[in-house]
Amino acid sequence: MRTYRLRTTALATVTAGLALALTACGGGSHSAAGPAADPATTKSTDKPASTGTVTPSGEGAASSTGKVTGTGTGTTVTPAKAGAGGKDTGSTTGDAYAYTHPCSARNLTVKVTSPAGTPATVRVITVTNNGSTSCGLDYFPTVGFSAKGGALGLQATAPGGLGGAPAYPVRPGATAYAAVNLNPTAGSGPVADEVNVLADEEHMPNADGVNLRLAKPGTVAHPKVGLYRTNTRDALNAF
Repeated sequence: MRTYRLRTTALATVTAGLALALTACGGGSHSAAGPAADPATTKSTDKPASTGTVTPSGEGAASSTGKVTGTGTGTTVTPAKAGAGGKDTGSTTGDAYAYTHPCSARNLTVKVTSPAGTPATVRVITVTNNGSTSCGLDYFPTVGFSAKGGALGLQATAPGGLGGAPAYPVRPGATAYAAVNLNPTAGSGPVADEVNVLADEEHMPNADGVNLRLAKPGTVAHPKVGLYRTNTRDALNAF
């Protein structure tokens, strides 16, 4: 159990009548072990693992078993409604509820993207809450790397010296973004063709991890992962 917490939390507001088509899934393996546009509006160069369907944006989504699905095949989830101005109308859709209710892997969709304009070594992990209530995540995902199905024994390091609220809250239908830099120092190292992602190491077993294939394999040396944020731009500044 970590003893540090984040000083600030980010929040994605759910507006009235919002309905998203998302695929429920799990988070990547901890033990196996990005700065311009938002991946929701740009094309990704990364492809999903396995033989799953590539979504219109080119982003892959993985289930808790590592099998990839496309967002077109997912179920439609109607998030809990919010009142005027985006305020909560129920006690289960706010931050306070998320602080005491960790996210369940079965209610999450995990993807890896390469938003246009980001450095070649950077990827962005997205974690979407498909549930009808808010939930809390650890403040960054656990990210490892694999090559040809074998773990490389490398794990991205996260910022230190954190403190603050008890969890990163994700409201119904909202997405958390975390940037990963495979090789921030341009050093030499093994070449990875997959990232292994566990959305919340503190509350999820390694079995809830997923493997996401990289369309463009990259050299991994001293990798870093940033904190969860509400959009790609902020995520890239959160290392």
